[in-house]
Order: sequence, then structure tokens, then C-alpha cells
Amino acid sequence: MHSGPKEFPTLNSKEKDNLVDELTQYGLANGLIMYPEGFKSFEADLAPVTIFPTPFPRSEFEKAKALANPFSTLYGNIVSEKKWLLNIAEELSKSDPGFTGKLYECYKKAKNEGIAQNVSLALTRSDYMFDTITKEIKQVEYNTVSVSFAGLSNKVGRAHKYLNDSGLYKYGKRYYHEAELAISESSDGLAEGLGEAARYYNNHFADSKNTIVLFVIQPSERNAFDQRLIEYSLLRKFDVRSKRVELAKFTTRTKVDKESRRLYLDNDEVSVVYYRSGYSPSEYNNEAAWDARVLAETTTAIKCPSLLVQLSGAKKIQQLLTNPQILDQFYPPSSSYRKELESTFCKIYPLDGSDKAQNARKLAFEHPENYVLKPQREGGGNNIYKEDIPGFLNSIPESQWAGYILMELIHPPLEKNVLLRNGKLFSDGIVSELGIYNSLLFDENTGMAIKNTYGGHLLRSKISTSNEGGVAAGYGCVDSLYLY
Repeated sequence: MHSGPKEFPTLNSKEKDNLVDELTQYGLANGLIMYPEGFKSFEADLAPVTIFPTPFPRSEFEKAKALANPFSTLYGNIVSEKKWLLNIAEELSKSDPGFTGKLYECYKKAKNEGIAQNVSLALTRSDYMFDTITKEIKQVEYNTVSVSFAGLSNKVGRAHKYLNDSGLYKYGKRYYHEAELAISESSDGLAEGLGEAARYYNNHFADSKNTIVLFVIQPSERNAFDQRLIEYSLLRKFDVRSKRVELAKFTTRTKVDKESRRLYLDNDEVSVVYYRSGYSPSEYNNEAAWDARVLAETTTAIKCPSLLVQLSGAKKIQQLLTNPQILDQFYPPSSSYRKELESTFCKIYPLDGSDKAQNARKLAFEHPENYVLKPQREGGGNNIYKEDIPGFLNSIPESQWAGYILMELIHPPLEKNVLLRNGKLFSDGIVSELGIYNSLLFDENTGMAIKNTYGGHLLRSKISTSNEGGVAAGYGCVDSLYLY
């Protein structure tokens, strides 16, 4: 049983104002920043943050960290069972033709043209909430594409440490002990994954050894600084340069050597294509963006993620893994951490034509207050919650229901932290989500890991009345951990 956390610091209005000033200036001075809406390149604001670290049980944090490698192993095994994964993707294509269907088509095209690289890099983030009913962490989702906020996670941890060390939480003394504050080294963690992939490529392919990591980005990327921190770490720690290109401009900016299938940007050979875009249909606003995915997939560059890795992150896969018989295929009962891994699963139901789905439909209409409805999407703003579920299902054709999963709600603790966003304070109580990064460099044909490494953590918090939690989407903020 966890002993309870200490209360949040009690500050009068003058102390709170001073704290906000200090936090704002520390954040601006140290890169805890984002671009505002409609920005010019020289404009940046403090990223949305909490003013205190948020309590989290240490034992559950340690469990989440310990599960980072096993979850990567599980998903590496899923990707290597290509036939099984592609059957699922084909099925999902029928209910989600505009996105999952297109990714699946891209893979088929690439396969037809010839896939030149079987080694893949998966930079993933497993998201959890602490459930107050079971007193355990429960997995919200497993993200396999464009996992963000590794850079800002490190910065907010250091900002909270600075405020604590400066005595701004408690009359000139430290309010939290040093060992209670967990600072994430996640920007270095993701950079290490990319650096290892570039090193692997250089040892196997490149003659020059001076290859680049190509960041494939969105236009007008508000979260650019979070990405740039990884780039700077990559250069500093691995001596690997990086360049950036928009997804829609990828095919015009790059060229491929027809013989060797090597990929070039300008005169630089690309060792790793790293997608920080391409995770939602809105980013594919022309055919060139889809063509980019096919083109990249047919080159020798290592993809992060490949099309198969991205498809493995479908919510449908998460739902199927809650069936022990299916899980056995990819992560046998004898494997270490199997029990712990399963303990993080929520009840998740399909809404397709199966027997299980009949029960799920009943739950969705009769007890919607206990569930969230999730499509095959990333990036926040797509889920349907509680009482909105029946009306939503009735508003779309029944043939599309199979593209959704019905997931039991998690009951996180309501914390009295304060959120700072655009200079305004919000103190309606927050709920938090812990993200655990991991990096897996592996062979897609065999599932064999070349390198499987824990990559740090992230805490995102949001006002408890908000259903969605995406920071860039405008729903939440970056936070740090106080472990108790």
C-alpha cells in the first residue's frame, strides 16, 4: 500500500505571483517553450506547464519503467508476424478507408516495388494512468508514431527542481527531497535511439559514414523546439547531423539512387527517416504525402516508424492483446513480466460483428458513463466519452463501428495542482497521464532486437473537466513527477 503524498505547497497570492514570474523566466531562458498559434519564427511562448510537480506512486512508476522493454519486445514480435498484422490492417481498411486503409495500401505498393531495408526503429511511448480503484497503473494506449514531448519533459522537470532548490515552494527551504523529484532524460533517450540506428546504418550501408537523420515534419510546427532538443542531443552525443523536411515536400526534396535504393536529401545520404508527422489523416492533404511514405519505405534508410510499426499501434491491436490466447502468440506466458504486462490492460471491447461486440454494443448504449470510444487515430481530440457515445454511434453508419474500440474508463486521482497557460492560472484540479518512452532497433523479418532501450518518461496533465489530453492540440500541459 502506498503511503499518501504530502500536500501541495500552500502559497499566498504574492508568493504565487513570484513563482509564476520565476517559472516563466526560467522556462523562456531554458527552452521550455512552444510556438503560439499563427506564429512568426522569432515568436515563442512558455509551453503550458503545471507550477508544481504532481504526486505519483513510486512503485507504479518503477513498474512502468520495467515494462518499457517488454512492451517493445511484444510489438516487435507483432510486426514480425506480418501476415497476422496485415490481415488486421486489411480488416480495418473497410471501416477506416481514409487512413488505416491508405497506410495499408502504401505498404502493399512498397512491398510490390521492393522493400530495401528490413531493420526498423520504433520510438514508442506507452501511456498510463494510475487507477484509484485497482491502485495500479492502467495502459491508456501504446503510441508507435511521432511520440512527442521528450524534449519538454526534461525541461519541465528541471524547472520544477529549480523552483524547489530556490526555496520558492517553501520559505527559502526545499519542499521536496532531491530523491522525490524524477527528472526525465528523454530528449537524450530518443536521440540515443536515432543515433544507434544511424550508427547501425553507417556500419552496414554508407561509404561516407557521414549520413543524416531526416526529420519529416508538419508545416508550421508549433512544437518545433521539443523536436529540436532531440536534434541538438543527436549532434552533441552521437555526432549525427539532422535536417528537416515537410511530409508533402518529401518527394520533391529527396532523390533515390535507382541501383542502390539509397535516399538522399541535397547531397546528404539519409540513414534514418524519422516521422514527426503523418499520424493523422489531416496531414495527408495531397497525394504527394502518401507517395512520400511509399517512396521512403522502398529505400535503404531505416524508418522510424515503418508502415508496419505504425499499423501495429492501431487501437484494434491493443484491444486484441487483452485476449490471453492472442497475447500468447506474441508474448508467451513463460516470458518475464507477462503477469505485470497484463495487469496494466483495461477491459477493451470490439464493436465489429463478433459475439464479443454484441455485449460491447449493449454496454455502449446502456452504461456509456463507464466507457470511452476510440478510433484508429493519434494526436488528441478524437475520442468520444461517456454519455456522448450512444448519440455518436447512432450518427454514423453501423458499417463504420468496427473502426472503433470501447474501452473501460480509468479513474485517476484528482490533484490540486495549478496549470499555467498563456499567462493564466487554472486551478480546477488536474488528472495526469504517465508516458514511458522506449527505443527498439530490430529486424522486422525476425522480430530480433538489435537494441532495446528505455528512453525516459513524460507526465502530461489536464484540467479534470477536459476529456482530451493533447498538449499541442490545446488540451493539456507538461508536468513532472513527485514520487511518494
